Amino acid sequence: MSRWLLCLLPLSLSLAQDPPAPEWAGQAVWYQIFVERFWNGDPSNDPVSRDAQGAWPHQKPPQWKVTPWDWDWYQPDPWVRPEDGDFYTWVHHRRYGGDLKGVLERLDELQELGVTALYLNPVNDAPSLHKYDARNWHHVDRCFGPDPGGDEALIALEDPADPASWQWTAADKLLLALVKEAHGRGMKVILDFSWNHTGTEFWAFQDLQARGKESPFKDWYQVKSWDNPRTAADEFEWEGWAGIRELPAVRETDELAGKRGGLCRECDLDAGVKAHVFAVTRRWLDPNGDGDPSDGVDGYRLDVAEQIPLGFWLQYRSEVKRVNPAALLVGEIWWERWPLDMMDPRPWLEAFDSVMHYQWYMPVRSFFAETTPWLTASGLAAQLDSLYLGMADDRRLALMNLCASHDTPRLATCVANRGRYKFQVNPRENSATRLGPPAADDVAAIRLIRVLQYTWPGAPHIWNGDEYLMWGADDPDNRKPVLRPGFSNQPETARPFGDGRQSGRVAPVPVTPDLEHRDFLAQLARIRQAEPELFSSGGLRWVVTDDECGLLGYERAFEGRRALVLFNRGGQPASLSLELTGTWRELLQNSAEERQAQGATLFHLAPRTAQIWLLEP
Repeated sequence: MSRWLLCLLPLSLSLAQDPPAPEWAGQAVWYQIFVERFWNGDPSNDPVSRDAQGAWPHQKPPQWKVTPWDWDWYQPDPWVRPEDGDFYTWVHHRRYGGDLKGVLERLDELQELGVTALYLNPVNDAPSLHKYDARNWHHVDRCFGPDPGGDEALIALEDPADPASWQWTAADKLLLALVKEAHGRGMKVILDFSWNHTGTEFWAFQDLQARGKESPFKDWYQVKSWDNPRTAADEFEWEGWAGIRELPAVRETDELAGKRGGLCRECDLDAGVKAHVFAVTRRWLDPNGDGDPSDGVDGYRLDVAEQIPLGFWLQYRSEVKRVNPAALLVGEIWWERWPLDMMDPRPWLEAFDSVMHYQWYMPVRSFFAETTPWLTASGLAAQLDSLYLGMADDRRLALMNLCASHDTPRLATCVANRGRYKFQVNPRENSATRLGPPAADDVAAIRLIRVLQYTWPGAPHIWNGDEYLMWGADDPDNRKPVLRPGFSNQPETARPFGDGRQSGRVAPVPVTPDLEHRDFLAQLARIRQAEPELFSSGGLRWVVTDDECGLLGYERAFEGRRALVLFNRGGQPASLSLELTGTWRELLQNSAEERQAQGATLFHLAPRTAQIWLLEP
């Protein structure tokens, strides 16, 4: 059934951009942290109701307080009132008190997992849990640091439009301490920003609301109508990102011509916005401004990047690389036509070093989890090959290959629900959404996906909590507090609208971290990091794509080092014969198995398993 295919991974058809993507990006093992839900390391800084002013929902319950870390996710908090609406309204009131001290306390665990790069979701000073509705881009959220009240008072003394007046708050300093500690452990740190919109509490928008056309920031936003002072009504209206009023969108110079975002090279952000963005960007790249960026962050993940014009991003790249040539720029380039077609990221890689490579995950899921649309082994190989045509090698190797994020269902739930990727994978739209721990077949599929992720060109990525096989539907159910070994969580006993079997209450579902899966990911990281050049930048060729048996395999090669990665997705044991020479050692199954190969060599794979074979020197 097997066959030897000489299908080389497509060679680059374009020249790498100058400067190239940093080499460290291809060897990274990423871990994405949503700070508010990662760990509460300092209960003394927990937010109070006024810290959430400006975030939707706007009417805070009078008895509101921080939710205990172990709380049953769908169970209403004691402060929830009938007028607070359904679960998918009042859950947005919730805060759990995660903070930067919590991240610092858990760095040992991340190192044991093999993590070498941290991607922090926004840490802007902001009222919401997700922090994309910034009050300030140049400060860390006051409740992520040790002195929320002192930080608020210090920020009030600044002229936020004048970088020379900017102070370093206690929360800012703690972020820099985290960066220093991470760097001391050989870890990189990147921050998440959206230059596309702010929050309504953002200082420039507040000035605009107060002063109208007299505000020096009148050109910063997309104003649809100004207030008429001769009437009692407030006619001031603005464009919000995706129609969300709490996220006023910044203005672009090309909007009057009917354009917005996209691959427009002559288009730009408003000059005032751009100057402020550049100042904020420099602040975190080189905090003390001495020309040595080693004390700053190592790059940025840029939100909704395709909604900001390419002309701005090209200038942004130049500014970032001027400050730190080794900084990484990761763009969020996602949907062309929801929920069917993803956007081709290749044109955007002129400005970005990397993208969040959802385009890689969707076909991988289709094959290994047998989801809609279903792919054969040869179909997966063809789709993966096509992703890289015309892509410069430095960009291809720097791609962030992810299986889940803060914007998707968790991997365990994504695999368990085998319809179209991300489409209606939540109880709000689909009461039949499968929730709870993954079944054995789901876990097997997840392991196959992870093996490919860690042995494929590009950098593997973990969404915080997925190392423990946490489950959760699409946003906001994917943002549960991260499970912790030794920490007892309440069982899940509730569902928001029923789960296709019962309504409201369900039999208690234990909520415990899967330590075996965490150890499996740590093992994959050790395999990858023992041969960093081989698995990060080595060449790749397919050696088997057997549609009938569900067998898939490829060889990685780098300067005489060779590895074979073999998969049996099928439900039956399978064998394949490959022409090999030398001594091969299996790395994944903990069997210390070796093969002396001289010609046709037979490999046996149990159902739904993978093997990684390394050629001994």
